[in-house]
Amino acid sequence: MLAHRTSLFKSSRTAAARAAAKAASDDGKEIIDLTAGEIWADLAPTIREGALEAIRQGENRYTDTVGVMELREALARKVSTETGQVWAANEIAVTTGAKQALFNAAMVLLNPGDKVIIPAPYWTTFPAQVRIAGGIPVHVDTRSNGYALRIEDIESALTAKTRAIVINTPNNPTGTVYDAEILRGIGQLAIQHDLWIIFDECYGDFIHTDGAHHPIVSVLPEVRSRTLIVNAFSKSLALTGWRIGYLAGPDYVISAVKALQSHTTSNPNVIAQHAALFHLQNTDGSYERQLRSQLFAARQVGFSVLSGLSRIPAPTAMGGFYFYLDLKNILAPEPWNLVVGDRDADTLVRELIAQAGVATVSGTAFGDPFALRLSYGVPPDKLESGLGRLVKFLNAWEDGETRQRQQ
Repeated sequence: MLAHRTSLFKSSRTAAARAAAKAASDDGKEIIDLTAGEIWADLAPTIREGALEAIRQGENRYTDTVGVMELREALARKVSTETGQVWAANEIAVTTGAKQALFNAAMVLLNPGDKVIIPAPYWTTFPAQVRIAGGIPVHVDTRSNGYALRIEDIESALTAKTRAIVINTPNNPTGTVYDAEILRGIGQLAIQHDLWIIFDECYGDFIHTDGAHHPIVSVLPEVRSRTLIVNAFSKSLALTGWRIGYLAGPDYVISAVKALQSHTTSNPNVIAQHAALFHLQNTDGSYERQLRSQLFAARQVGFSVLSGLSRIPAPTAMGGFYFYLDLKNILAPEPWNLVVGDRDADTLVRELIAQAGVATVSGTAFGDPFALRLSYGVPPDKLESGLGRLVKFLNAWEDGETRQRQQ
């Protein structure tokens, strides 16, 4: 018999989507994979040189549990610049990716039965980690408001057991970027109701509209004492496989995180740590600008191809690198048809792989069974071809479904 906690979560649905794409490819099918939350790009020269230098210097031993001091100091300077506030190394923990930073936060903040507000659609790992820590995820739906969060919806979800709220901006999967006004309102609610804010800004480098990314502690400095900032190099430097993330927060929280991490993974990979440090010490920002330019161009190509969809609204894709398609018009055209079953995004995902050779992520992974997430971090030729196949399939599938209903 397995432990009871294993019934509280399943394998990541985004990972499952990647696995399905690989399985279809291994079976000999030509699959264009639009599932992965990563950017196809070469290593930054500074990362490569930093890693090689660490190897030449024989860096192969344990570091401090939450990262080498020089890296924590460099990250403190980075966070200070980005937030306009002074941060110290003892307020920074280096982690094995942002996923561990989030797990650490959940484990040191939550008691059994504590409730955590998570705007939906949400990244699939947010509620899973809350459950693992004994908490209860409470989802605040944003779909009726164009995926924008409303303060009144958060207020209506609050109870005496509410302990924290997770804010992810730019949002994965929707690409929504929260403006300063909504962040200020969230911060004021957190102060009023004594809540923690877990602020995930892993996609913060990729804003594609006239808006800007706002760290919540910059918008309302008073929330700093109750905010944990989660970030990583996985997206901003296209380093998903290197697993280097970090957590910034009050020093006593970081001390608790250090104790926890000492019993889980211990320190993050030492070579990756030194590579990240070398980059922070030597970057001129050109690599980051190149990635932003690459994604902006891919987004424009994607918009052009997706404009061929007949009844599916154009995605906004304000930030990050995903197109999020609202499929209600073709899956559930009448309000009373909004049920999960034969006509949901899971069905479409399976058919897209089988008939069109395109792998996508079902919105079910994000608490939304009537949507699809498509990554535009893939190579340009794959993106244009894959989206072209998707548009052709969805338009034909919609017509077939319509004819079937009329018979």
